Amino acid sequence: MSDQKPIDDMSFEEAIRELESVVGQLDRGDVALEDSIKLYERGAKLKARCEAKLKEAEEKVAQITLDSEGQPTGAKPVEGL
Repeated sequence: MSDQKPIDDMSFEEAIRELESVVGQLDRGDVALEDSIKLYERGAKLKARCEAKLKEAEEKVAQITLDSEGQPTGAKPVEGL
C-alpha cells in the first residue's frame, strides 16, 4: 500500500472512488486482519477528505451572490480558504 497517492493530494472524486474500493474489500472479508486494519484506517482518512472537500464546495456555493432577479452576479470571497 506504500505506492498509493497521498490522501491530502486527492480530489473528491479520487477519494470517493478509493473509499468505495476500500469498503468493497472490507465487505468481501477476504483480507487478512492486519490488512483489514490498515484498510479501515485509510478508509477513515478518505472519508474525512471527502467530507472536507464537500464542506469546501458548500462554502463556495454559499458565497455566490444573486441579483434581485435571482441571477448569479459573482461570488463573495470565501473567508478562511
